[in-house]
Amino acid sequence: MLNDRADAYLLLKQLGATKRLLLHLQLVDDAADLLIAGYKRLGIPFDSKLVGLGVAIHDIGKINYPAELDAPGSLHESSGRAILLSQGVQPEVAQCCVSHAAWDGPEVSFEELSVALADKLWKGKREAELELLVIDASSVKLGVERWDVYLQLDKLFESIAADATERINRSRKV
Repeated sequence: MLNDRADAYLLLKQLGATKRLLLHLQLVDDAADLLIAGYKRLGIPFDSKLVGLGVAIHDIGKINYPAELDAPGSLHESSGRAILLSQGVQPEVAQCCVSHAAWDGPEVSFEELSVALADKLWKGKREAELELLVIDASSVKLGVERWDVYLQLDKLFESIAADATERINRSRKV
């Protein structure tokens, strides 16, 4: 069971995560922290612990498939979930290994969408379909129309993406 991101990073290190993988996860964490703060400012109810843990471990499967750090691939997704479940990690946290890439399914939670979004925004990628899913889920959570939160969330997403160059430069230091 993971209680916080420190637990997640300890598990990653124990399982042999490379410095490069750890740095990638920390950079996605940076974007997620901004996303979480923005959600809180808007009063969106969500499980910030699940988002933080999901972001911290979403690519753990790349321990087994390190080539996927540099090249496209999806073998790390189910591998990551299996690793985490074998370590007794909460199933909803382990599911983030799969849903960060397969976020368009009907059973994907707001928190899982947020993990996927942080994984895009850290590098400056704007994924319109994913962002609209987060916006629509936010409007439902707040009981307001999409357009009542659209501009605020779009501005939040843009501000996170705008800092991508700095994060990408840090990712090259390993």
